[in-house]
Amino acid sequence: MSALTTTPRPAPAATTALSRMTALARAELTLLGRTRGALVAALVVPLVMPFSVRSAAQEMDLAGAGLNTGTLVLPAAVGFSLLFAVYSVLVGTYVVRREELVLKRLRTGELRDVEILAGSALPAALTGLAQCLLLVAGCTVLLDLSAPSAPHLAVAGLLLGLVMCAALAAATAAVTRTGESAQATPMPLLLVSMMGSGMFFPLELMPDRLASVCELLPLTPVITLVRGGWTGDLSAYEALGALATAMAWIVVAVFAVRRWFRWEPRR
Repeated sequence: MSALTTTPRPAPAATTALSRMTALARAELTLLGRTRGALVAALVVPLVMPFSVRSAAQEMDLAGAGLNTGTLVLPAAVGFSLLFAVYSVLVGTYVVRREELVLKRLRTGELRDVEILAGSALPAALTGLAQCLLLVAGCTVLLDLSAPSAPHLAVAGLLLGLVMCAALAAATAAVTRTGESAQATPMPLLLVSMMGSGMFFPLELMPDRLASVCELLPLTPVITLVRGGWTGDLSAYEALGALATAMAWIVVAVFAVRRWFRWEPRR
């Protein structure tokens, strides 16, 4: 009687956090391309809004504040990309995936909670980053801007803005009940940031008390760092203050996500 021979099954390939997040990000990118409303918010709105800032700049005394049209429009363009291409899109992404039980199913696999949130955010974050770089190049050419005087400040502001907007999106999703309401819940932060974070109206032209309050808004340190990267007139104290404010908002947003984010549909 001949002995039976069995062929051992190959061991499953080991996965890493990066490979798992990459696979999830690839799937999210495909879904993002099929969502017309998200595509408009991510690709069209941030490219149109800077034109309104340029029109508003003609009515301001920017020279008295040490600014010009370019140093007003460019940080605002970056801010629009972060708000619409990253924050607004991600709120809808998290809420819809939760309501469709996608997040719940993902948690039953190898993915950890932070990997699910980060992997889902990657397409929007990369879209926002690419758009910011495109807008920076466009503003530099069209508005005759010189090279940034302190590029490290601009890079720090952009990277902090991407992380902050992703974290704030997850925190906002925690209080958003349905995919339809996800179109409304981002609006308070969008409006407050556009009006008070130095995008349409520089803090230098605001009354001192109002400017002091607006300095504490989430997107203000990002705009401050990006603008300071080009103007080069941001002191070390002001730069550290902006970095501390941005980090504080990231910590608050992460705490809110850990405490209140829901992985199952809200009933």
